[in-house]
Order: sequence, then structure tokens, then C-alpha cells
Amino acid sequence: MKVAVQHEDLQLLAKTLQEQLLVEVSSAEVFEVKCAVNKDGLMILTQHESDVIADAQIIFAVIEEVLQSLAPHREQRVQCFLRVSGEQLPYAKCFLPLKQTRGWGDEEVGGAGEAGGAEGQYFYPISSSALTYSPSLDETEKEELFDPFADAPDLPTPKAFPIKPMLLGVALVGIVVLGSGAYFLTRPCVISECKEIQNAERLKTKSPQLIRRAKSEQELVGVQQQLMAASTALNVIPSWSPRSQVSEELKASLSGRSEKINQVVKALQTASLATQQVQTPAHSLEELQARQNLWRQAIAPLETISPDSELYGLVQGKLINYRVRLHAVNQQIFTEEKWLKKLTAAKAVASAAEKQEGTAKSLNDWQKVRSTWLVAINALNSIPLTSPRYQEAEKLLVDYKPKLMAARDRATKEQLAVKTYQQVLSTAKQAKLYEQQNQWQAAATYWEQALQTVKKISQDSLYYTQAQSLTEPYSTALKQAQEKVQVVSSLQQTRTDLDKTCINEIQICTFNIDNAGIIVRLTSEYDQVRQNNLANPYSENSSTAVDVTNHLQILREALAVISDNANLSLILYDSQGQVIYTRTLSG
Repeated sequence: MKVAVQHEDLQLLAKTLQEQLLVEVSSAEVFEVKCAVNKDGLMILTQHESDVIADAQIIFAVIEEVLQSLAPHREQRVQCFLRVSGEQLPYAKCFLPLKQTRGWGDEEVGGAGEAGGAEGQYFYPISSSALTYSPSLDETEKEELFDPFADAPDLPTPKAFPIKPMLLGVALVGIVVLGSGAYFLTRPCVISECKEIQNAERLKTKSPQLIRRAKSEQELVGVQQQLMAASTALNVIPSWSPRSQVSEELKASLSGRSEKINQVVKALQTASLATQQVQTPAHSLEELQARQNLWRQAIAPLETISPDSELYGLVQGKLINYRVRLHAVNQQIFTEEKWLKKLTAAKAVASAAEKQEGTAKSLNDWQKVRSTWLVAINALNSIPLTSPRYQEAEKLLVDYKPKLMAARDRATKEQLAVKTYQQVLSTAKQAKLYEQQNQWQAAATYWEQALQTVKKISQDSLYYTQAQSLTEPYSTALKQAQEKVQVVSSLQQTRTDLDKTCINEIQICTFNIDNAGIIVRLTSEYDQVRQNNLANPYSENSSTAVDVTNHLQILREALAVISDNANLSLILYDSQGQVIYTRTLSG
């Protein structure tokens, strides 16, 4: 769209300069104007035939005056060239330090201070970026030139034709034969004076001056009404009148001028309508395009008015203004199309976010959903309040913002679920390490902690099902660890009981506990004491043998109780390795 606007603006500028040169410079009909934009700014080339002597200073002054009138208040770098048609190099050039609101073609260009850097550049007419305006003789019909004798006295009115006797006789016969011949002969402008033609000829002569003097649409309409009235009055002249041909020519001329005025009036009315519309902000791109179309409809008829037309002076100033207005609308359309693209893109991104929500299966997926909604909302937020798209953008934001918040909450929930799930796995791993070290109490504690952490994962989280699948194996592991804790606790108590049983002033026995059961061995010291007492039963201490015998029985009973409590089998050996007592668990 921007390129189209640039071409249209360059063409408008070329036409405007061409027409102004035709007004201001003599022999300007042989001049041709071309405009182009390059990275250094706006370039304007004026060329003429080799047999024309041109005053470069005047031509450049006219160009500068037109450019200054188009768009003041901002610096603009313009290079002007003058050359002979057919020649490649210009023979004169200048740099104009103008002030403009916008550059032609919407290109920013430098100020006059950079003019020195453009030395040696030449303008080539055959260029893809150059647009040329060369008025064609076919663009508008040639109207009659101003008559310098318009104020001279009118010529005598032609007298009636003499009627000869023979003709009178023929006429009388015709009256008898036809019955109404007198009617035809007495019709206006047949044999009598013709005021209609006189009035038409007078208006034909004066109308160019009247048109030139018209300063407004109302004055033009007044001239048009006079032309139409004079043309309509000629309709009373019959086709058999000797003045019929003159009448038809006058009607054609007056109607042509009236139609040309009507064309200009309609253009002015269209421009007036466009001016009224721009008083209020446009609410859509379609409204802007409608205004653009109105300005084009107003400009197109005025562009057909040739410089030698009486209407040229009136329409030229308005034409320049209308082109500036069209350029402004073109810029609005360009800007609005940019915001429309933003709005369209935001809708597309929002649609993609909704599709991502439907297939999200991981934390990464929900993070992408959140980011996609954020992109759509940021695009809508960039549309300014002055844009017709602002209201629609606001409505979409009302719909999109809650969805962004929901996606953000879901992503946060999934992120917490992932963190919790990883904590579960880490706790279970530590429990297994304690199992390998036979630290069953610590292992049981960590298995219990892992199961409690599983319960913290939200049911609507993607990790809920996966975490719940760990509950059964972790519960089993906890139960096994707790059993191991009980076994270890029982063995510890068994060891304590055995320690107390095997030591009584002397080391009575030693013991070993394994998965096979409890193995107890009497010490040689205890056997020695027992044998000595058995060999001398009547020594000074006569009760020793009885005591030793009773002690061994008591020892066996004590070991049997310890075996039952530990739920382990028992084997008792003497110091020589002979089995003296066994106890096997039942069932």
C-alpha cells in the first residue's frame, strides 16, 4: 500500500508542477516534469525541447513556490534539475531548503544543509521509481478561446428574406394543398428575426469571461444556468429553419461549456462532502477508504481541465488543496492498515493459544500457552486510542486477559507439581540408600516422607496420576522398612538379654545371632569350674556341685526364653563344641 501511495503522490506532484508551469511560464506547453524519490530526498526534473530558451531561475522559483504551498512546517531536501529533452545531463540544478510536514512518497529526507553532498548526481528519466506526467491533448476537449471583441457593438440583426411573387404563389399553393403551411413559415427563426440565436451568440462570447470571474461554486452554477437557459431557448428553432445548423452548433457549444461547469461543480460538491466527513474521526478502514474515494472523485474531473480553459484558474488552487487532503487520507489508510494487521495477527495468535491449551500435556506446553496469550495481548495493547480499531481491540482484551491469567495459573500449578514430584523421587532415592546401609529406621522415615509429599500434588495437575502410581510401591517399601526396624529392635533386645545371661562374675558363654538362629557356646572357664565341682563334690564347699548343676539348667531355661522372644532357634554348645541343648521353633 505504501508504494501505491508514493506513486500516486509523486504523480500528483508532477501534475501540479506541470500545470503551474503552464500558468506561470510562457511557452510552458513544451515543458515536461518528472518526480522521483531516492535516499537523498525528492528530485524534480524539468525538460524542454532544444529550440526553447528557458529561464532556469524562474522555473526553479515556480517549483519552490508550489512545494512551499503544499506542506509547510518541516524541513525537506529537494533537488531540482533542468535539461534539454534527449540530453542525459542537466545544464542547471538547484537545492531548495523547504519546510514540509511530510515528504512526497512518505520518505524522510535531509535538510538544505546537505546540498553539497549531492554534487555530481544526475537524473535518469527511465527509472522504476520515477513517475512522469505529460498532459495529453485528448484529456479534455478544446474550448473556444476568449474573444477580444466581446465588448464591441453587436452586429446588425439579419433582415428577413424577400419573398418573390413566384415563391409566394408556391407558398399559397402549399397552403391550399397542405392546409397548414402558414404555421411552418411563421415558426421562430424561419423568416423572422432570431433573438434566441442572438442571445446564444452573445452568451457564447461573454461566458468565458463570466467563468473566469467566478470565485465560488454558486457563481459557477449561475453561469451554468444562463448557458442551459440559452441552449434550451434554441430548441424552438425548427429543423427546416435556415438557421438550424447555426442553432445546433450554438447548442453544442453552450451545452459543452455547461457540462464542463457541471463537471467542476460536482467535483467541488464532492470535495465539500469529503471535507464535512473529515471533521469527525473515522471509525473503520472502510470509512477512510470511502473518504479516499471521494477525494479521488473530486480530483479526477478537475485534472481534465486544460490550462487554456476558463475554469483552470478556479480549479487549480482547489486541485492543489485536494491533493494534499488525499495525501493525508492515504497516510491515514496506511497507518490504519498497519493496526488492522496488528489486530488480525492478534486474533490468529489467540486462536493458536486456544489450540495449544487443548493439547497441553506438560509444564513446557503450558508455558508456551501462557507466552502465546501474552503475545496476542501485547499486540492489542499497541493499538492506539486514535485508531478505529481501538474499540475492537479493547473488546478482545476483555476476553483474552482472563485466558492469560488462567494459563499463567495453570503453568504455575504445573511448575509446582513438577517440583513436588521431583522432591518425591529425591526422597525415595534417599530412602533406598539408607536401606542399602541397613539403616532401617532412617529408611522408614524417608519412605513415610515420600508418601506424604505425593499427597501434595494437585488432582488437576498433569503429574497427579503419575505421582499416584508411586503410592503402592512406596507403601510396600515403608512396610518392609518398618518390619526391618522391628527385627533390628528385637535383635538388639536379644543381644542385651544374652549379654546379661552370659556374664555372671565370670564369662559364662558367648553367642552369635544370624538368620539361622542363636548359637551359644559355653566358655572353657565355665566348663572348668563346672568340672572341678563335679570332681570334688565333698570339698569344703559341698554345695558347689549342686549349684553348678542347677545353674546350667537355669541357663538353658533363660536361653530358651530369649529364643522364644526373638522367634529364633537356639543351639547350645559346650566349650569343646559339643551340642548340649537345642531348641527349634515350632511350625
